[in-house]
Amino acid sequence: MSLVAGFELPTLVAYLAAAVALILAPGPDTMYVLARGLQGPDAGVRSALGVATGVLGHTLAAALGVAALLRTAPTVFTLVKYAGAAYLVYLAVQALRTEEFDPTTTTENGGSFRRGVLVNALNPKVALFFLAFLPGFAGSGPDAPVRMAFLGVLYAVVTAIYLSSVALASNRAGRLLARTRLSQGLQYLAGGVMVVLAATLVL
Repeated sequence: MSLVAGFELPTLVAYLAAAVALILAPGPDTMYVLARGLQGPDAGVRSALGVATGVLGHTLAAALGVAALLRTAPTVFTLVKYAGAAYLVYLAVQALRTEEFDPTTTTENGGSFRRGVLVNALNPKVALFFLAFLPGFAGSGPDAPVRMAFLGVLYAVVTAIYLSSVALASNRAGRLLARTRLSQGLQYLAGGVMVVLAATLVL
């Protein structure tokens, strides 16, 4: 089989399929970017880039062996889950504030990026993917960290492209629905979904 960046093509295709399936599954990352996209295209795209940057943090942790440490320390992983749930509740409260997510107002773009990083960093779904799948696809040997880094960057790029598209689509929808009851309803829906996601993390 031909090699792509040191990987056999079937292995790389299987990894991309697993990554895309996880990225497309609705979760905290998608809901946060969706809510920020309602606020403005810049806020939405910066949030998407923040989430993608968070993916690089997971990659670095896996490459440095932190992933193996978390796998053998369930208490630490549980603390990460609770921290992620608490942060989702905080974001849900923000989503219910009209001045925070009103599509006709502006936002602080730097805050969107930083919060995107935190949302992803505290997302157990992504952490589990990197714990369970990334080392398996990267294999073993002295070049494993390099291969792991490549797979993580690939995941981050796909994440950035998809979530940026979500942000722009959300912004278009928000502008069409601005000054209607549906616009406010979307804010409550985003907040409600994030509360549900937080509950699923701790149950």
